[in-house]
Amino acid sequence: MTVIEPGLYVRDGFAEGPLADAALSRVARAAQLLDNLQEQAPRLNDAQLHDGVCRALRRFTQEQPPAQQVDSLTALIRRGVRVDWPVPDRLPCA
Repeated sequence: MTVIEPGLYVRDGFAEGPLADAALSRVARAAQLLDNLQEQAPRLNDAQLHDGVCRALRRFTQEQPPAQQVDSLTALIRRGVRVDWPVPDRLPCA
């Protein structure tokens, strides 16, 4: 096991520890938010959908997502394209 910093370790090429668990939790929450948005999309106006996509991405990245990425995902969802956000069991490390 390699210690990256307190709370983050690497074992067998995967991140472990409380910081890795928090990152996985953020991924799962972002995926859930996007799923909910896709179900609600027909009832949302463009601004509401755009804001929801922005919030989901911000949850994942913990910073303001690029406007182009938000616009692209919003357009896909509006057109009815299903956006899948896979949630891994473990975080691979490069």
